[in-house]
Amino acid sequence: MARDRFVLDFDPDCGDAPLTAARQDIVIGRWQGLRELLRATGPDWLVRGHRVRQLAQACAGSSTVESWLAAEPRSADALVLRAATETTRAFNLAITAGRGVPIDRRRIDGSVTACLDAAEAYPEDPTPWISLISVARLYPSGVRRQELARWWDELHRRDPYSVEGHLQVLHYYSSRWHGTHGLMYDFARDAAGVAPPGCALPVLVQYARVEEFRYALDAAKGRHTAMGLGQHWDHDGAVSDVRRTWQRWIMGRTDSTIAPGELRDFNYLAHAACLADQSDIAAPLLRMLDCRATRTPWSYTGDPQQQILKWRGESGLRT
Repeated sequence: MARDRFVLDFDPDCGDAPLTAARQDIVIGRWQGLRELLRATGPDWLVRGHRVRQLAQACAGSSTVESWLAAEPRSADALVLRAATETTRAFNLAITAGRGVPIDRRRIDGSVTACLDAAEAYPEDPTPWISLISVARLYPSGVRRQELARWWDELHRRDPYSVEGHLQVLHYYSSRWHGTHGLMYDFARDAAGVAPPGCALPVLVQYARVEEFRYALDAAKGRHTAMGLGQHWDHDGAVSDVRRTWQRWIMGRTDSTIAPGELRDFNYLAHAACLADQSDIAAPLLRMLDCRATRTPWSYTGDPQQQILKWRGESGLRT
């Protein structure tokens, strides 16, 4: 009998079924499902952050969040989602305008105001501060160092081990935005160094390596064989970083399940382990992921499905 075909699942909600159900409400213009989802989520910041980000992507092209606020203008959840949605819309405008083309500063200022309003409405929630640090990138010269530090302190006080929060700072400090490769890596390694065993923050170094690759690839105009890119993933430093993240994060975990909000982080480490040719790390990571996958970071180095199936096959796993 032929075995069942192995199919990778690139679910944008990362297996979060309640989130998928709530997103269907956006399609038909209903906001009640969003309210119930975020109310049920409560202060689980990992889950809440994942859900708010995904809902914001879906709300950016509709008026659903505005309809919710019109009906419940004091809803803290609606204000948090509005802040994330305005941030997403600002980034969508920046993408449409093209790299290096500034967008209307009033649009960025409006997103910042929405984030501050949300932070005031839901003081315990780190999510508006993550949105705020994210949108700060869109200012042509960034924001004042003191301002960024204040926003970071507010976020860190609420959720000191937030991968998404750290990731937004990492992007801000990258060469593509308002920093340098060195500043970005220093931030990632400092965060990894203070993370307790089992915390995902060490994977920030893998995010930084992908960010550096994207910057170099843009400079090389897409030529993967350009100077410096050939050994980007498998030089001694990159290999050491992969093994260090594995030891600090995965070996320190007591739970083998992967939450939807962690799925992208696992894919970043699996991608790094595969390209560093560290099969003793790649194989167990791919086994843990099974058919669950995110398109990034695989899409930066080729076709995601082809790469994952190739590495699974080389690891002796089902394909």
